[in-house]
Amino acid sequence: MRQSCNQHEAMRYPAAPTLARRSSDIVCLRNLQRQRGSCIVRTMAAKVVTIAGQPGDLDRIKEAAQIVDAGGLVAFPTETVYGIACRAKREPLARLDQVKGRAAEKHYTLHIGQIDEYRRYAPRVGLRAEKLVRRAWPGPLTLVFGLNDPDLSEKRERIDSEAFEALYKNNSIGIRCPDHAVASLLLRAAEHPVVAPSANPAGKEPATSAEQVLAELSDQIDVVLDGGPCKYGRSSTVASVDSHGVEVLRQGVYSQSDLNAMSQVTILFVCTGNTCRSPMAERLFRKYLAEKIGCNVDELEQAGYKVVSAGTMDLAGMPASAEAMLACEQKGIDLTDHTSRRLTRSLVEASDLIFGMAQSHCEHVMFLSPDAEGKCVLLAGDEEIPDPVGRSQEYFNNCANVIDAAVKARVRELAL
Repeated sequence: MRQSCNQHEAMRYPAAPTLARRSSDIVCLRNLQRQRGSCIVRTMAAKVVTIAGQPGDLDRIKEAAQIVDAGGLVAFPTETVYGIACRAKREPLARLDQVKGRAAEKHYTLHIGQIDEYRRYAPRVGLRAEKLVRRAWPGPLTLVFGLNDPDLSEKRERIDSEAFEALYKNNSIGIRCPDHAVASLLLRAAEHPVVAPSANPAGKEPATSAEQVLAELSDQIDVVLDGGPCKYGRSSTVASVDSHGVEVLRQGVYSQSDLNAMSQVTILFVCTGNTCRSPMAERLFRKYLAEKIGCNVDELEQAGYKVVSAGTMDLAGMPASAEAMLACEQKGIDLTDHTSRRLTRSLVEASDLIFGMAQSHCEHVMFLSPDAEGKCVLLAGDEEIPDPVGRSQEYFNNCANVIDAAVKARVRELAL
C-alpha cells in the first residue's frame, strides 16, 4: 500500500542537488561495471517519482531527463505501456540489453517528444507515411522509415556515431511519438536521442503501471516516473510504409485495416465545370501514378491512393465533353464513364493534395476551407491552363497536351 502524500514528499521528491548527485552516481556505477565485467552491480532500488499534475512535476521530469542523458535508465508511462528511457549510446544500451535480456545486435526504437522531430532522422518520407504521421501521431504507432544510401550517409555525418549505430538498421529506423504528457515532456527535455523499449524483461508481459515496473525491475533501473496506469494497456503497433503499401510488423492498438484507412492519400483536381480539364488531369494522373507505383490503374485505391476531380460550378452528373473524350482517347485514356461532381468543403478537407487549373479554382478551394492553402497549388506551376470550352478540337488537343506534361511533372516529384 502506498504511503500518504505527506509521508512520501521528502522521500519521493528530493531536491535537485540530490538527483544531480545521482547522475554522477550512475557514471560511477558504469565505471564499476566495466571493472567487474558484464555483471550489473546495483546498490539501491529505483527511486519512484509520482507525477500527478502537481507543482514541481516539470522540474522532476527534467531531472529524470538529466539522468537519462547521463546514462541512467528511467521507466516512464506512455499511452500504451511503460517504457525504459535510455540514451542511444553504447554503455547505457549495453546495460539496457542486460535489463531486457535481449541480444546486443537487436535495435531499439527512437522515441521523440514532438512530431516534427522525425524529420531529423528520416528526411525523405512518402505521402502515405506523411499521412500516417499526421493522423496517428502522437499515438500508439511505431513507424519504420526506409532511407536510401545518400540519406543514410548524410545522417551518419550529422548524428553521433554511437547513436547512429544504435538507431539505424538495414537502411531503416523505427520511430515512435507517444501520446502521453509525461512521455512527451521527458523526451523533449532529454538532450540526446532516446530509445525506450517496454519496461519488462524479454518474455514477460509489458508493465502497464509503475507497480508492475517495480515488481520486475526495481533493482535494475534508476528512476520510475509514476504517471498512473496506461490508457491502452497493450503495445503500440509497429508498421513499415513505402510505395508498395503499409505492412504491420507487430500487432498492437491499430489493425492493418486501421492503418490502410488512415494512410490513404486523396489527390483532387479542380476546374470550373468538371467536364474537361480536371477530368483529363484526373485520368492522366491515375495512369502515370499507377506506372510509378507498378500497379494497374484499378488497383490504385488498394495501393492507398484515391484520385478524383470536381468543379466549382454546380454541374453534378454531367458527362465529359465530347472534345475532352476525343483528346483523351488519343492518349489511350477513356473518359466515357466520367460524371461531373461539385466541389464541396468536405471533399476539400478530405483531400491531401489539390491541383487547380486556374487561380480562381485555388481561390474557391480556400474559400470553402481556408486551411487548404498549404495543400492547393496550380497544376502547371505558375501557369494557368485556359478553359477550352467552346473552342475547336485542336484547342482541346493542345490543352490535353499541356495537362499531360504538367501531370507527368507532378507525378515525378511525388515522394512515394
